[in-house]
Amino acid sequence: MSSVVRDLTRLELITEAVRAALEEVAGTSPHLLDELVDEDWGLRYGRPIRLGKNPTKPKTRILATGNDALRLLEHLYRHGADRTSGPRIQALRQIMVQNYDRDTAGRLRWRTAEKEAGPGLPPSSRVVVSPYDTSDRYARHGHIISWKGFAAHLTETCALDGPNVITDVATTAATTHDSQVLPGIHTRLGRRGLLPAEHLVDAGYTSLPHLEQAAREHQVTVAGPLPANPTRQHRQAKGFARDDFHIDYDLQQVTCPQGQVSAGWHGPYPTSSPTAAPLIVARFTKSQCRPCPARTQCTATADNARTVGFPPRELRDLQLRVRTEQQTLEWKTRYALRSGVEGKVNEFAHGHSMRRCRYRGQRKAHIQHVLTAIAVNIERLSKLPPAEDAPAPRRPTAFQNYLDQRELPRPKSWRTLGT
Repeated sequence: MSSVVRDLTRLELITEAVRAALEEVAGTSPHLLDELVDEDWGLRYGRPIRLGKNPTKPKTRILATGNDALRLLEHLYRHGADRTSGPRIQALRQIMVQNYDRDTAGRLRWRTAEKEAGPGLPPSSRVVVSPYDTSDRYARHGHIISWKGFAAHLTETCALDGPNVITDVATTAATTHDSQVLPGIHTRLGRRGLLPAEHLVDAGYTSLPHLEQAAREHQVTVAGPLPANPTRQHRQAKGFARDDFHIDYDLQQVTCPQGQVSAGWHGPYPTSSPTAAPLIVARFTKSQCRPCPARTQCTATADNARTVGFPPRELRDLQLRVRTEQQTLEWKTRYALRSGVEGKVNEFAHGHSMRRCRYRGQRKAHIQHVLTAIAVNIERLSKLPPAEDAPAPRRPTAFQNYLDQRELPRPKSWRTLGT
């Protein structure tokens, strides 16, 4: 995500956080707003916020919105309302801390990803992205899909005869890696006696350790594209990649394409990622690599010595076998059945509004996902068409009622906000 898009996303969040705080105060103690809210505040926060792709003067809005939030919080503090403030006010405080700090003169300053320019931004796993649910997190899938909230992981049957039904639903934080969900899915399916012989998954779920764990603990073959060789030489298709080295686990030696034998064998080391396999590292010495006529094809490190990292033997054998199978027509034909799950995701998202959660908190969101799955299964098993009820018109909010009662103008559409 570019810094400009990130800044606009954060600005929209802060603006909505101010609006949510105003709604909370208007619903509990509207008299506290009399000395603060005027016509300009009504125009800025009287409607849900949509900035659009090219809002006017974004840097000015960033500081103006931050100052509005600061004025609101200080106003509530002066009137003693901060001690009894609700969750929206508390969320606004958190959002302000994670997006602003103060310079030496005490003025608000916008936090940036470059730590040299200030204290920087908190990690995504801790960033509040919604004033209505502080457990929501921001996630991005590829270069197209992004969302705030939670992630739903759906498992369904893929029989060629009869309707396919959903057998498991998992709800996780949006920042949880897909492959971390797989062991829990297999455990739940095992309890219900619904474990498949083969589980077709996309590339996000194919962690090498979890493929091995599924086969060892549940006798389930996980079929999905394994990540490619991560070495620079393999990515560029130029030079000696890891697979060009011969690994001898019995002698604990690695032989390079030029016949040199490694001088060191270390590990396996645990990795920082819970989805990555333990790593064994074989090292070659400078005296071996410097005089080598093929050195430029092999390493570009400062000390001119090559290191080769690879998983333990059982995981390495599994990796090679799976990658070989994935090149066969039989595997590709069998794996093509997984494409049907995209229709299920579309049915959940557009037919049952799964991406519009009606509850707050991960546990309640999970209940919604489970109930939606039950409804989908009932429709499929009974062959009934999905219901298409027209949505009811939205009623005015507490803050909008406050503005109307005091005859302060408010925009009727977010498109009138000068985006």
